[in-house]
Amino acid sequence: MKTAERERIAQGFKEKMDYDQILNCMRCGFCLPSCPTYIESGMDESQSPRGRIAMMKAVVDGEMEPDEDVKRSLDLCLGCRACEPVCPSGVKYGHLLEQARDIINQNKKQSLPEKAVRGIVFNNLFPHQNRMVAATNLLGFYQRSGLQKVARKSGIMNFFPESLSTMEKVLPSVPTKKELKNRPNHLPALKRQKKKVAFFSGCLMDTMFMKTNDATMKLLQYAGCEIVIPDTQNCCGALHGHSGEREKSKEMAKRNIQAFEDVGADYIITNAGGCGAFLVDYDYLLKDDINWSERAKEFSAKIKDITSILVELDFANENLTLDEQIVTYQDSCHLKNGQKTFMEPRKLLQSINGVTYVEMKDASRCCGSAGIYNIVESEMSMEILDYKMDQAKKTRAKTIVTANPGCLLQMKLGIEREGLSGTMRAVHIVDFLLEAYEKDHR
Repeated sequence: MKTAERERIAQGFKEKMDYDQILNCMRCGFCLPSCPTYIESGMDESQSPRGRIAMMKAVVDGEMEPDEDVKRSLDLCLGCRACEPVCPSGVKYGHLLEQARDIINQNKKQSLPEKAVRGIVFNNLFPHQNRMVAATNLLGFYQRSGLQKVARKSGIMNFFPESLSTMEKVLPSVPTKKELKNRPNHLPALKRQKKKVAFFSGCLMDTMFMKTNDATMKLLQYAGCEIVIPDTQNCCGALHGHSGEREKSKEMAKRNIQAFEDVGADYIITNAGGCGAFLVDYDYLLKDDINWSERAKEFSAKIKDITSILVELDFANENLTLDEQIVTYQDSCHLKNGQKTFMEPRKLLQSINGVTYVEMKDASRCCGSAGIYNIVESEMSMEILDYKMDQAKKTRAKTIVTANPGCLLQMKLGIEREGLSGTMRAVHIVDFLLEAYEKDHR
């Protein structure tokens, strides 16, 4: 990193970092046992929340230069926010991490390949749902045309890193072009109406994981919800906010707030823990914007995970039945740590006849997915996943349930890596609940 870049970054830290939040850290160390990178790095203090905050403070105070070691430490953080619930001072570490990454990204000169990739992903793909549909169509063509079989038989996939070649095996079968374009914008309750809700359909969820979105809407209908799905909504902006593209995430937040404002819904329902936590944080993201701060607060107050509303509407008392099996649950970090939703998924799973629920040790420890972390930080991600799979196997579960698409793919990846695809599966909780509901309600 050149001297001029370090000077710009240091100045950015002094001007933009929330110093009061940094000072809230008492350095007590309560965060250390909850931090996956601290544990997997052999208890390296620089890979802990406390250590990273200390580095942020040192840069602001001019006691440390924001060199490659600082950047590397921040890059290696999963952003799981497991440190936040255990912090006695209530430090919002996730906010500090996003601020620091944004400052570095905006002031560090990027290589041409990095600049090109970020431009494609952050500016030209995720903010545009029609382009997400087009990209998904390409994946669908690859899966249905025979190219996928050719790629696997020819050994081409062996030239890719192991995690990527294995990930290719566990990607869901994507919908057809016709299915992707025929998306609903309003659905009635299928029982006595109890609530009117708006559904945040997301970008990846309404393309690659469209069937899970459909299952979510069916569950809401069965629970007595009228559903509105605004067609002007867009990506939540989480990937941008976590990756140093803060201004872009603000633009996307404003578009979403505007899309949902006039719906008149009791709640805005999400089914992806990562998206939901970022939507909840819109009030913080836009707190300094006089024209949007209050609107953001009203929006954030309505965000509710699908499992929370199902529990609220007594869906756990429905006659849910499946064949006898052991089931365990992997927490979505952001659902638990960002949305504070922990017991609701467990209550729903335990209500299913035929299911023996076994709690996995360290179920709330990050699985190592963390957005695109398992791609850009594959080595650390796989170390974290290996630990997670050790705990999952000890439960003797046939099914691992989770509540976020990234977690779902990561657990499928773990099952494949362990050679357990014939005896174990991973499934999103809404797909699992719909399977249980429709078994005896057809």
